[in-house]
Amino acid sequence: MGISHYIKEIGRGARGAKALSRAQAADLMGQVLDQQASDYEVGAFCIAMRIKGETAEEMCGFWDAVQQRIRRFAPTAAPLIVIPSYNGSRRLPTLTPLLALLLAREGLPVLVHGMGTEPSRVSAFAVLERLGVPLAHTPGTIADGSVAAVHTASLLPPLARLLAVRQVIGLRNPGHSVAKLLQPCDARSILLGSYTHPEYLPMLQATLGGLALNALLSRGLEGEVCADPRRTPQYDGFVAGQHRLLQARASGTESGVPGLPEQNDADTTARYTEAVLAGQLPVPAGLAQQVQLVAELAQEVARGLHADQGIPTSIGA
Repeated sequence: MGISHYIKEIGRGARGAKALSRAQAADLMGQVLDQQASDYEVGAFCIAMRIKGETAEEMCGFWDAVQQRIRRFAPTAAPLIVIPSYNGSRRLPTLTPLLALLLAREGLPVLVHGMGTEPSRVSAFAVLERLGVPLAHTPGTIADGSVAAVHTASLLPPLARLLAVRQVIGLRNPGHSVAKLLQPCDARSILLGSYTHPEYLPMLQATLGGLALNALLSRGLEGEVCADPRRTPQYDGFVAGQHRLLQARASGTESGVPGLPEQNDADTTARYTEAVLAGQLPVPAGLAQQVQLVAELAQEVARGLHADQGIPTSIGA
């Protein structure tokens, strides 16, 4: 079929481009993932969308196409906490592994998925490996209170190929946006979402609502979903797509975080993470608050899930 007719609509520049419907976006992304589009068309699609920007309707369509093709982990007893990690650390140590392990300590099953898209950054997966959390090569079962890590290529190889286009053209594309919304589980889950620039917030809010997802959304740390330990961001909660403000953004920046290393390499970050988990260093206040909000959201989602199934809630008991 080809996607040239879609490119004609989205490729007319920032002012002349037309947005696609959800069904059109799903068809376009489906053809890209199924390798029915040529390399030229894929490149044109990536650049056109980068210039135009995604709408919530388009994001929902892209998500539909990916979810129809993705490999899934087995259902979990408690709501699965889904943590996308596609950016890594640039200056500060990546706190994504610490966030995942703190949530697991709350008795929650946690899935970290992603891949390196910026070679100059320190990957959360390198830190997780040093902490004894290896990559899972095939989706399986995640026990409550444990962390699983998986590469995007193990969930959907064509999506990993689309993400790798960034190495060629130097620009992110809709694959990066939709990868951070993945729900690779057949049971109810909670997505930890983030945004780097405030102008993306309304689109993400509308997307999470349109997809009826459970999510905690906040401004991330260098593109990762973990809280910046120096700041108090706005937190938006979603249960089945219903949005409410959980916390307003507080102004100001902390001058320092006790124990946070100046180096951000994987070995140093792993040692810092171990020290925090062992109680030798304090949990950064911002991260502790994020964990608390996720745990409360999981309780709420679990109550709805168990009410549907007629069984008692046990998370946090």
